[in-house]
This record gives sequence, C-alpha cells and structure tokens, in this order.
Amino acid sequence: MRTLLGPDGDLREVYAAPRTPWLRVNMVSTIDGAASGEDGLTGSINNDADQRVFHLLRELADAVVIGAGTARAEGYPPLDQPVVVVSRSGRLPETLRGAAPGRVLMATVSVATGLDEARDVLGTDNVLVLGSHRVDLAAMKQQLVDRGYVDLLCEGGPHLLRDLLDQGVADEVACTYVPKIVSGLHPRITDGPPVDVPLTLHSLVEEEGTLLGRWFTRQ
Repeated sequence: MRTLLGPDGDLREVYAAPRTPWLRVNMVSTIDGAASGEDGLTGSINNDADQRVFHLLRELADAVVIGAGTARAEGYPPLDQPVVVVSRSGRLPETLRGAAPGRVLMATVSVATGLDEARDVLGTDNVLVLGSHRVDLAAMKQQLVDRGYVDLLCEGGPHLLRDLLDQGVADEVACTYVPKIVSGLHPRITDGPPVDVPLTLHSLVEEEGTLLGRWFTRQ
C-alpha cells in the first residue's frame, strides 16, 4: 500500500491505464457501503483525497460516461471532454441541453420515448441507438473507441456500474473508501440483479485513513 502524499505526477503513474482501449468506473463509498450521504449525493461523503483522484481521472479521460439518473441527481454540466449519457428512456438531463454540438452524446435504445427529441437536441450522429430495450454497452464502448475515445471514464451510477460489470465491459473499478460510517438505507456502488465478477487488486493508496483502490476485471 502506498500513501497518496507527493506530487500529482505520482498519481498519474498510479492511475495510468495499462493499455487502450480502457474503460474505468470511478466510485466512492463509506466504510459501511453507502454510495451517498443524507442528501442522496456523493458530495456529502467524499473528501479532499477523493476529489484529487476524481479530477485527475477526468483529466486523463477522453470521454466521461454517466447514467442519466446520476447526471440528473448530481446536476452534471458539460465538461471539457465529451459526456456520454446512458439512458433507456432517451431523456436528456436539463443541465446538458445547452452543450456545444458534439460535446454530449447519448447511448440509448430504439424504443426510447425520448429518442426523437434527443436527436433534435444533440444531432442524429450524436445519438447512439444500441439495442431495442437494453443498451448494448459493449457496442457503446466500441463506437466510442471508433470515434477516438480510447481512455473512457464512467462515473456511475450504481445501476450503470452493475450493467457494465454484467456485460463484461468495465476493465477497472476505481473506488475510494472514506473513513466514515453513515448507516441508513443508502445505495451501494452497484444496484440491480446479482452479478458475480471476480476482481484483481492492482493498487491501493492511502491518505489520512482514506483508501483509494484500483481493481481490474481482467489482467
């Protein structure tokens, strides 16, 4: 286990993708497994160490993938990188509607009720129809790679992480464990039907009790 202290250059080495294409999911959790605090948001449980890694991973990424529900709850704005919203309904979060053309993409399905509106707002080329009722996440990853986005960062939420693992698309789960217990009925970092995905610990760093780990789904 390494400490997090030191220049950000050290963190770049710790969190570098071993190869491309690479899809990493970054999550935060309390010691008792809560993925959010009393306000239902991650901001109420994360801390400075988690924020440093959070911003570094965004900086390293070619594109940021996010579930539509999490984008709405967290109020996601347009980012420096393209934002890829995964939504079975095809409904675009309000905070992402004003983005410049090509800065927001949507991965959705052919039966999505909001499909036509998404195409009107984002442009047809920026709406990826990947399946009829379930978003084919492997096809999403490949289409993003074909566009040149080879270092992909997913920031959740729990349903999307579960589906990425279930479909064998996530290469890595990066998770911060903050030294806090909140109890209550909070979501975990995954949500949905059971999955059984073995992970291999790649690295673990620590700062003032906060643990930041990288687990790979394959070598």
